Amino acid sequence: MQSPADILKDIWTSVGGDPAALDRVRLTGEEPQIPSSFRVAVAGQTTIAAAGLAAAEIWRLRSGEVQGVSVDIRHAVAECRSERYLRLDDKPPPPAWDAIAGVYRTGDGRFVRCHTNFPHHRDAVCGVLGCEPEREKVQAALTRWKGEDFETAAYAAGGVVALMRSYDEWSASPQARALAQLPLISIEKIGEAAPKPWPQRSSNNDRPLAGLRVLDLSRVIAGPVAGRTLAAHGADVLLVSGPELPAIDWLTIDTGRGKLTTFIELKSEAGRAQLRALLQDADIFSQGYRPRALAALGFAPEDAAEINPGIVCVTLSAYGHAGPWAERRGFDSLVQTTTGFNDAEGRAAGIDGPKELPAQILDHATGYLMAFGAMMAKARQAREGGSWHVRVSLAQTGRWLWDLGRLGGGLITPDLTGEAVHTAFIERMSSGFGMLKAVRHSALLSKTPAQWSRPAMPLGSHPARWPERS
Repeated sequence: MQSPADILKDIWTSVGGDPAALDRVRLTGEEPQIPSSFRVAVAGQTTIAAAGLAAAEIWRLRSGEVQGVSVDIRHAVAECRSERYLRLDDKPPPPAWDAIAGVYRTGDGRFVRCHTNFPHHRDAVCGVLGCEPEREKVQAALTRWKGEDFETAAYAAGGVVALMRSYDEWSASPQARALAQLPLISIEKIGEAAPKPWPQRSSNNDRPLAGLRVLDLSRVIAGPVAGRTLAAHGADVLLVSGPELPAIDWLTIDTGRGKLTTFIELKSEAGRAQLRALLQDADIFSQGYRPRALAALGFAPEDAAEINPGIVCVTLSAYGHAGPWAERRGFDSLVQTTTGFNDAEGRAAGIDGPKELPAQILDHATGYLMAFGAMMAKARQAREGGSWHVRVSLAQTGRWLWDLGRLGGGLITPDLTGEAVHTAFIERMSSGFGMLKAVRHSALLSKTPAQWSRPAMPLGSHPARWPERS
């Protein structure tokens, strides 16, 4: 198996990173750290390190100073489970899942996973099954369905579910074959523009991304983690949501550190005009909605490049931008189920049925890859001009994780305890919700330490405008 240093080298050089910069990175600690047959901890460590090194390189470009980057593997895996270690006024998070979310057996002996944390997704599942939102009634209804038929019907109704597939079954699918042709991260030029100079640095925000403006249209974990990471390195990140959009409060708090947050109603022309105005002055436009959802409102990457030549657009999808599932909704837990991880982990554990990975690692690793891609594309824009489009997907990150190899005996690893995390990796900070205890960022930069200079706030707390550049 590849060493963590070689894995990082592959990520870094795949999008044109200077190999000499890798000499300034230290990856410490040993795997495994948490119980899994997959290299979950290394996936977190190397993607966080890639983003940290990109920030360090931007600092070098802006200041002429080089600096070291170090990432401890235990700290990294704690950050990749940051939502479970968050404490609000010393209280732990509420249950993570809706009452009917989870795994069911279908009438043909298959397993399906339902994601019902958002009310409209729960209603879609119950509408297809013709039952009340109670676990026993959902299970009884599913005995009358074949697994794949239910998956298809639920998606058609606007739900999000996944049939558990083996890795071989997934690999033979048209979608997996389409993904096999794509890189882990793609960075493509989508328009012409002059190079944009870096903003003037200021003494009160002397960090790699100081003065850069990031428009963040994302929810749940991967996209918000990307914005949180960019904020940790000094960017002005403005999270745009809608007053009617459902949200998961605990994730909003955890991933909202360092950000401004505003409401814009994109279904109205006035709201779309607000977003266009913000976009005109943005440096990075990061979004995690299905690609056609924003394109239908006039905010496809190509539209953004016309509104603001020189923009860097970052697009997250569940199953990739090519293939028959390019438009399919999905979350980490569902992609794990669909692409073979739950089946493989269950088999490794000797159980009849799915077993989840011990972290939402597809989400977290993809979030760090989004931040990494955004910074690498921004550096390229500053050097040679152009408008750029960065694309990543949960399924593509999953394919990369699978290819890192398996850990024999990894499942017998003792789990990382909350006590250990709170002893070593937690910081206290005030917020718009109360006093937070939360995991610090695990990429340690020697000259520009990562930090969140803005508190997490309730959605919609700020006006829809950029702060003044110092």
